[in-house]
Amino acid sequence: MPEAIDRCRLVRRHNPVLTSAHPADVLTVGNGDIALTVDISGLQTFPSFHELVPDPHRVVRDGLSGLPEQRPRAFDAGDFQIPLRTQSTWGWYETRTERELRLEDATTVYETSRGPVPYLDRMGLQRAGDPIDDGFVAGAWYHFNPRRAHLGRLSLVRPDGTGLDDPSALTDVRTELDLWTGTIQAEYVLDGERVRVTTVADPRDHRFAVRVESGLLRRGWGVAWVFDDQPDDLAAFELPLAEETVWDQRTERHWYARRTVETLTYGVSVRTTGSLRAGARSVVARTDTSGLEVVVTLTPDQGRQPDKDDFSAVSASARTWWVEHWSAGAAVSLAGSTDARAPELERRIVLSQYLMAVNSAGVTPPAESGLTYNTWSGKFHLEMHWWHAAHFPMWGRGQLLERSIRWYRGALEAAEATARRQGYRGARWPKQTDPSARESPSNIGVFLLWQQPHVIYLLELLRREGRGKSFLREHYPLIEATADFMADFTEEHDGAFELPPPLIPAQESYLVDRATNANPTFELAYWSWALSVANEWRTELGLEPSEEWDRVARNMSRPALLADGTYAAIATPPLLIRKDHPSMLMALGWLPDTHLVNPATMAATLDSVWKHWDLQSSWGWDYPVMAMTAARLGDVGRAIDALLLPSPKNVFLPNGHNPQMPGFLTIYLPANGGLLAAMAHIATAVDRGAELPDGWVITSEGLGALPRPRALSAPE
Repeated sequence: MPEAIDRCRLVRRHNPVLTSAHPADVLTVGNGDIALTVDISGLQTFPSFHELVPDPHRVVRDGLSGLPEQRPRAFDAGDFQIPLRTQSTWGWYETRTERELRLEDATTVYETSRGPVPYLDRMGLQRAGDPIDDGFVAGAWYHFNPRRAHLGRLSLVRPDGTGLDDPSALTDVRTELDLWTGTIQAEYVLDGERVRVTTVADPRDHRFAVRVESGLLRRGWGVAWVFDDQPDDLAAFELPLAEETVWDQRTERHWYARRTVETLTYGVSVRTTGSLRAGARSVVARTDTSGLEVVVTLTPDQGRQPDKDDFSAVSASARTWWVEHWSAGAAVSLAGSTDARAPELERRIVLSQYLMAVNSAGVTPPAESGLTYNTWSGKFHLEMHWWHAAHFPMWGRGQLLERSIRWYRGALEAAEATARRQGYRGARWPKQTDPSARESPSNIGVFLLWQQPHVIYLLELLRREGRGKSFLREHYPLIEATADFMADFTEEHDGAFELPPPLIPAQESYLVDRATNANPTFELAYWSWALSVANEWRTELGLEPSEEWDRVARNMSRPALLADGTYAAIATPPLLIRKDHPSMLMALGWLPDTHLVNPATMAATLDSVWKHWDLQSSWGWDYPVMAMTAARLGDVGRAIDALLLPSPKNVFLPNGHNPQMPGFLTIYLPANGGLLAAMAHIATAVDRGAELPDGWVITSEGLGALPRPRALSAPE
């Protein structure tokens, strides 16, 4: 038996430590449903230093102002900023407009072989605040609303109550996130005095606790909770935000605020060991001693306050939760490896586990930037839910996925309504949405298909982790409604079932051909696999298998091949564009074996991507895609190389974040989740006898089971 991994040592050797200020050097504490991101002060003292600077290299594409595209150069860390925000799964607001806007005005009707089908596609690639053509106004408002709110900020302030502007005022800095306990400790010298700050988040309640120790406190310095302006840009047709703060002094040491931002109202309780004084948009805690504690509790319903609302209680609760988190579930150690890249890969693995628990383990599917700051107004993308959460059961922590999988049950009615509106049975899941489950208009997102089977995949991972019959019965309605839509969406031609237009595959480069795109390779295999899994759930529950699901699963069209014998991305022209996501690789690797995919052909396809793909245009989860395919093919060496490919989109900052686009997508959590999923595939391949390359030692324990291949026979 191999020696057990010393998990505390494994985790703590990758504690991120900051010794100077940088716009991308931030650390976050949170619990999946609420998070607070701090700078080197251990608080949120220098917000303007970290504020996003819009990328100057924006492009105009198809007559619309586009998202920033990567120029053919390597990015430097200085190109990125990560803002200081406090965000939650429940804090959302909607703006008001100059005139009434209707969702129907964002609709285009497409002619299909089954008749006219409406799609909410009248929204281009604009960002909030961009000029928007009048015909796209309704789509833009529904695309960007509701918005995830910035709830407030904890800041060190001077005796006169003003904040600091320049982080260079802090010297001899050492700010460390202790991953093992989820605690940030910052030490530095300010105005001639040494300062020590400890910051922690409650693992269950929506609260944060801070302890400050410094002679500065005796001189009148304090800690403030500040209500900032909302950072999201408003369009010309949106009215200025209506905001209000009503303070209520409960005691000298406890103030309560009722905060309203448009449609959002929430409560903020601030307690301290010192005394409090409130202003119009802030409350400041001060003391005449050298120690000060502040606890901030945020409540969406202005309701219950925690029983033990003090720093020691929050700190002890966080320590207990994080130690249990790291001690349970899986661990992967690369100790003993002599390859010089091993420490960096292990660092990415450990930090990714922390970031995903903090940002992506809440009661709703997470945004691509989690609870750190807003991209796409903070909305979440269901095609990304797999990347954020599939690793949880793979790493033996499926309970963290269960938190968000329950959202689908409440969203089922809206998804069924979308399917009915378009003439389909079952439930059609939106690409981009919010807690309401309302589909966001988009000229790309509404045509994506690959999020449709995700709920089946994620539920199957939980079943494979060991969930019992009661779990299966509770969630089977999601399986059934999803499978019904998938089967009904296909079209049968000459005995084969096809995925017809309009559609855009996971590789979104085929936008212009959406009205003719058909049979994307990955989605064909995904349809077959997921429908067979749905029938397995029926059998497990004592139900007769669905003949329709089985027939479609067995007879999905075979993926198209290019002239060189490798897989195309789609079966219609242009067949393959060698940029963006190499999504055809996902048909084997991300997915287990199916009868539709030939391993030798996929190996050749991986070779072709490796040699010819434009990695400048790739995304952070594309490297895990390549790694999973290589691992399924038994090539662990290439799988490791894929995770460490030198590419501008495959850089991980000191805090573990993976930046993608300056001025917009400066962190990208799907890359972190993808890395963890890929490592589960690699470690599983090693456990099954795949050969490790020289210089590598991979020790794993506690990994969950990956999805099984489906032994469907190919049609005659």
